[in-house]
Amino acid sequence: MITSADITVDELKERLNKGETPVIIDVREDWEYQETRIEGSQNIPLGTLPQRLDDLEDLKDQEVIVQCRSGARSANAKAFLQQQGFNNVRNLLGGILAYNG
Repeated sequence: MITSADITVDELKERLNKGETPVIIDVREDWEYQETRIEGSQNIPLGTLPQRLDDLEDLKDQEVIVQCRSGARSANAKAFLQQQGFNNVRNLLGGILAYNG
C-alpha cells in the first residue's frame, strides 16, 4: 500500500544527488547489507529493531527512511516505528531491488 509518507527511489536518489543526508535504516539481514547497500544507510535487521529502539530515540521527530530488499520488511518496520511514536517514517518503495534496478 502506498501512503503519502512513502518515498520513491527517484525521489531518494534526487535528494542524495543534491547532497542531502537523510536517515536511512536498512532492515535487511547483515549478510544482505554486506552485498549491496545505499551509501550512508545504517543496518538494523528487522528482528533486532525492538532491541535497538533506545539507539533511535533521538530520531522520533526526524524523517527516517526504512528500506529492505523489496519493501515488505521495511513496511513492517515503518508500522512498528510508528507504533513506538516515530512521527515521520517513510518506506522506500521497491526497496534495494528498485534502487539498484
